[in-house]
Amino acid sequence: MFSEYLDRHPMEGLLLSPVPPLYPPTADQAAWSSLAKEDREQLRELARQYRDQPYPPRPATAFLAFSREGSRQADEQPYFLRRRKLCAAALSCCLEKNAADLDRVIDGIWCLCEETSWVISAHNVNPIPGAPGPRAFPLPDPDQPYIDLFSAQTGMILALTAHLLGDALDGVTPMLTARVRREIRLRILEPFMTTDDFWWMGVQRADLNNWTPWILSNILVCACLTPMTHQRLAALLDRAFRMLDRWLAVMPEDGGCDEGAGYWNMAGGALLDCLEIAERITGGRMAFWQEEKIRRILSFPRKAEIGGGWFVNFADCDARPFLSGERLQLAGERISDPALTALGCRVRGSLDDQLRDVPHFTRLLSMLFHPASAVPPAEQPADEWLPDLQLRLVRRSGMVLCCKGGHNGENHNHNDVGSFMLYADGEPCIVDAGNMVYTAQTFSDQRYTLWNVRSAYHNLPMIGGREQLPGSRYRARAARLPDGLLLELAAAYDPAAGIRSLRRELRLTDEGLFLRDQITLDAPQPAVWVFVLRQAPRFLADHAILSGLIRLDYPAGLTPAAEEIPVADPRMARSFPGSLWRVTLTAEPARRFDTLITAARRA
Repeated sequence: MFSEYLDRHPMEGLLLSPVPPLYPPTADQAAWSSLAKEDREQLRELARQYRDQPYPPRPATAFLAFSREGSRQADEQPYFLRRRKLCAAALSCCLEKNAADLDRVIDGIWCLCEETSWVISAHNVNPIPGAPGPRAFPLPDPDQPYIDLFSAQTGMILALTAHLLGDALDGVTPMLTARVRREIRLRILEPFMTTDDFWWMGVQRADLNNWTPWILSNILVCACLTPMTHQRLAALLDRAFRMLDRWLAVMPEDGGCDEGAGYWNMAGGALLDCLEIAERITGGRMAFWQEEKIRRILSFPRKAEIGGGWFVNFADCDARPFLSGERLQLAGERISDPALTALGCRVRGSLDDQLRDVPHFTRLLSMLFHPASAVPPAEQPADEWLPDLQLRLVRRSGMVLCCKGGHNGENHNHNDVGSFMLYADGEPCIVDAGNMVYTAQTFSDQRYTLWNVRSAYHNLPMIGGREQLPGSRYRARAARLPDGLLLELAAAYDPAAGIRSLRRELRLTDEGLFLRDQITLDAPQPAVWVFVLRQAPRFLADHAILSGLIRLDYPAGLTPAAEEIPVADPRMARSFPGSLWRVTLTAEPARRFDTLITAARRA
């Protein structure tokens, strides 16, 4: 899409000269003094929150903790605190002149520029020219800068700080902005223009994910705020949008994000960032809001919303994810989708939210200068169907069913082909446990030893103790039903289970959920149906009560059991504090099963 457009319309002719500012600098006091009183107070509170915290050290041993112990947090905690503190101090200086805060900005700039690498320990790799993959090192090599998600984001933070406070910083010494520009050139812009070896560029690999648009969105900010010739800037932007095209080409046509709604911030939201910058710096000549695939990508969170802050959370997605509301609002405005605009306004949150996640400095500034709009809430559609993702969402009489097919080689994959969730009256009943704090194990060959990614802890059957296996070959055939989804799941399981057919039918009607599994095996095997529940079940003679709302009926031949899973992980606990419950319904060995399980409102 972008490549074809740029072939016909060279970037050098599209690009305005000079490039208009992305955000008003402090010198534009009319813009900063016009901020809403509530926003001004939030900025003051942010400054107070971080003012007394010193910039923490980022020692080599904290970086080494990832390779030694598998800990990401040892390096990431000081890494992100440094950047949050710098953003808060810079914003305070934009709001009101304060010499102490300016000194905090200066210290923050120097602190980040003195770092050996802007890459976090978990992403520390060096591409080897001509080799099929990167080499990991326990400590970064300053002579081989790598661009990961957060090195690009660090460049963006420094570029914006120098842009916003350039006059004040130059009043102390021009060396500050010169140093920022030097480090951005050496660590970001030159590596970006001189190598094709970073995997997320889509030259060496085609299996791209959110890294591509997220990194590019931050590189675009660095480029637009770093002085260079018109020709060089045009070449850099041309290269960036051709890379973005490679990511767009591998995105499903239905616009779904297989990493889940929570990753829209970094995927579809970052695409929006790139498109917004392109439109601005070309004076509207580069605008793609009517392209259907882009419209579907931007609207995905609306389709994945359950309600009440809950979202469909297959893969490494949180059930209550942080979403950049202002970006959703802007996406809705750009593609004329009132429901998406309303969703964005509902989940805008606070300015502090943009820093408490990884520090999204651009998005905090966008919130300041793009206020919420008065949009009436839109009625949620009865159901959604994303055929490429094989994701189905059905609403009936206050209940919501979310189910999926797909395969087990998706980005941030869980072995969850054929799993589902059930909500009633806005409350989670049968759930997906979701994500946990990332460690070295999360993205290693030990990933599928983590309980939350195994199919044994999703709402799926196990056959003869066998689970589903990871990889794109382990997949479903799926067909949309009027009230649900019909799936053939045999190919998702370990072949040693001897499954000839596993036909799963999921329907949600006004009467409730109907789950029917028809299973044919090579030889008699026991079958176990697993359900992960938000609250402890109450078992009665022939059924169970879930969350006080739902009656779960199952055949008399199944033996029920329940196991409490205390939620000790802090990330998972943001969605599910306390405990989850794993219920199993066990059937004696047989070659064939035709099992109907229903979940209906209590009489």
